[in-house]
Amino acid sequence: MPDTIPEDSIGLVTPQTSHFDTPLILDCGRELPEYDLIYETYGKLNADHSNAVLICHALSSDHHAAGYHSMEDRKPGWWESCIGPGKPIDTNRFFVVCPNNLGGCKGSTGPTTPNPKTGKRYGPDFPIVTVGDWVRSQARLADLLGIERWAAVIGGSLGGMQALQWAIDFPERLSHSIIIAAAPKLSAQNIAFNEVARQAIMSDPDFHEGRYYEHDTVPRRGLMLARMLGHITYLSDESMRKKFGRELREGKINFGFDVEFQVESYLRYQGRSFVDRFDANTYLLMTKALDYFDPASCCNGDLAAALKPVQAHFLVVSFTSDWRFAPARSREIVKALTDGDNPVAYAEVEAHQGHDAFLMPIPQYIKLFGAYMNRVAEEIG
Repeated sequence: MPDTIPEDSIGLVTPQTSHFDTPLILDCGRELPEYDLIYETYGKLNADHSNAVLICHALSSDHHAAGYHSMEDRKPGWWESCIGPGKPIDTNRFFVVCPNNLGGCKGSTGPTTPNPKTGKRYGPDFPIVTVGDWVRSQARLADLLGIERWAAVIGGSLGGMQALQWAIDFPERLSHSIIIAAAPKLSAQNIAFNEVARQAIMSDPDFHEGRYYEHDTVPRRGLMLARMLGHITYLSDESMRKKFGRELREGKINFGFDVEFQVESYLRYQGRSFVDRFDANTYLLMTKALDYFDPASCCNGDLAAALKPVQAHFLVVSFTSDWRFAPARSREIVKALTDGDNPVAYAEVEAHQGHDAFLMPIPQYIKLFGAYMNRVAEEIG
């Protein structure tokens, strides 16, 4: 952590956990008899509870979206660039809630937590969850917090899919839906990337059909490969070229298969560090939730028809170099909304960082995001 907390940071934060003992019926046909959700809140809820904003996280993120957990913590929350005093999601004006999704590995009920029926960790017995399941669990959290209507539901990537699902499933419970670097469903190529990542994990000898906890091991090699593959898709060719080029670590070719290029070293580091902070069964669940997301499937593929119930105003943002969720996919959402005469603003941001651009403090992006959120705050009064 910096020697002093930056003025535009929310500073030290403490996660909270809520327990729910009403069974949650899941889209897969199973139910969770009880579960926990861990979440963080930033800012203060106003008197009429009208300034609440929900942050939905992406595949490998969690509830720690902003601030620091301790004075020794040198890494702030994953969306520190956008959440805090004076930032687009201004904690002087909004009460911000960010939960860790069900199936996660950072404190919400998931594969790493005990199954109340057996006393052992769920592991591969944890049910497949969907974006719709997450939205319903988040609605229960909103009830617990006394929030009848969100000023905005916001998310990037898989989080943006949740923001879209919120507008469909609970149209009366949010005023604005902000969808960043997302898509109305995955392309076949994206599903293919996810399947390769899953196969890397499941073919690891230490996977033990998902019961590696019982063997006191971790499928490190498989999870590392999955993360390396995923990380490549989050970056653009231009960003990798600018960052690494073809630079050699030792300045010469060694004619071997050890790390020679800087990009190889970077990817291996990303893979190794990911293994230390993420669970393999959770990674499998999250990628399946991505694959299954397709709100238009209930309307014969007609997204405009699926969006007919929505009442929210929308902001949709894409990035020019994002080839995993290309701008054309965001425009599909925009077209479906305009076909239904729903109010929507769209911005395509010039950026070289690829899919990860939604996490970056890109001036144009921060400016337009801030302007929209200022409008949301003004509506609250």
